[in-house]
Amino acid sequence: MTDMTTETIHVEPHRAKSGPPMREYYVYFAIIFAATLPLTILTWVLSTARRMELPERGPIKAAWSQANIITPRIFSA
Repeated sequence: MTDMTTETIHVEPHRAKSGPPMREYYVYFAIIFAATLPLTILTWVLSTARRMELPERGPIKAAWSQANIITPRIFSA
């Protein structure tokens, strides 16, 4: 029988993986979102005028999606 009182196992709490702070990620995300928003608005307006119907995604959702794609690529490089 094993005596567990003499040799205790100390387990470190799980820590988040080391990497850039989330604050920095959100700053980059906001900058990229603000940069892509005018272009997505222009694209949305031209697409609406050409097809005479509203596209499925609005300009804000499209800019959010672009920022969501670009920002992680910056941090993974």
